[in-house]
Amino acid sequence: MKAIVLSGGSGTRLWPVSRQKLPKQIQPLIGRETLLEMTVKRLLKFLKPEDIYLTTSQEQYPLIKRLADKIGLKQYCIEPQRRNTAAAIGLAAAYVHKQFPQETIFTVNTDHYIHPVATYIKFVKLADRVLQSNPKRTVLIGINPTYPETGYGYIKMGSQKEVFGKDEVFKVERFIEKPDLAAAEKFLQKWEYLWNAGMFFWRVDYLQGLFKKFLPATHRCLVAIEASLGTPKETVTIKREFAKIKPISIDYGIMEKEKQMLVIPADFTWRDIGDWRSVKDALSKNAIDNVIKGHHVGIQTTSSLIYSLAGKMIATAGVDNLVIIDTHDTLLVCHRNHAQNVKKIVELLEQTKKHRYL
Repeated sequence: MKAIVLSGGSGTRLWPVSRQKLPKQIQPLIGRETLLEMTVKRLLKFLKPEDIYLTTSQEQYPLIKRLADKIGLKQYCIEPQRRNTAAAIGLAAAYVHKQFPQETIFTVNTDHYIHPVATYIKFVKLADRVLQSNPKRTVLIGINPTYPETGYGYIKMGSQKEVFGKDEVFKVERFIEKPDLAAAEKFLQKWEYLWNAGMFFWRVDYLQGLFKKFLPATHRCLVAIEASLGTPKETVTIKREFAKIKPISIDYGIMEKEKQMLVIPADFTWRDIGDWRSVKDALSKNAIDNVIKGHHVGIQTTSSLIYSLAGKMIATAGVDNLVIIDTHDTLLVCHRNHAQNVKKIVELLEQTKKHRYL
């Protein structure tokens, strides 16, 4: 197995900690280690360093490399321009296919919180076993939902396909984009709906066939790139061909068109650390807990995330469900239910040319 670790991205919903020059994946948002370190160390429990391929943008490569070198990683797939996840995964697949044309590959995001790790590893290995007996399939790990989340996509399971010991494997009936609260509450009551955690498994030659079928122009670019790997023309070819690729996510470009998919329902704790609410949810034991980093005193303060990263004391009284993030140059205050709107603040800063805060 080879892991494709998607380590690019800007993390605008985690502003003001996540910035253009210091994005979320190299920030210690939910512990002492960065999200990237936590992700890679999880993988190193069952993979060798040479089995892990880090994808990142040209601009973020120096930051990612400095951190990854400390962990012993050396496999980088550098994107000359941002072209979304289909291109990033396709580029890494070209590197793998060049040396291991029938290898299992799977996607890993650096902004995921997973616990316990041992259960995650069990399901990853199970997905590989499912793929070995179904090489012309896409295999997914879906997460049994524990509450009506409206910020995640969902997978609807179809009929049962196989049984591996106590674990069942189902056909994927369809994907559902982020639902409203009423729909999410209905999904929670029905067994056949899972959170889509973006954990995809393919045999690498089968994935290349999917690119050829659903994204033929991108596939032609990737074929040219693979042919150049290990030659003097590698760098110039990647730069030239990657620029031709139209940006599209793997979800829209391939997954929503692919019909031969299987999904494994998993029961480990999973959170997409995409905004401050998800940070709070990952770190708190119950809904009324406060999550505090730095100096804070509070009276009648509940269900809040409070980070004092600039060293100042933060004092609160009579507040509930707040996100308060204090950095050296910025103070963010928002309701926890509006954490997704932090991205709009970043967009406003861009529009008003307040680049010093980006």
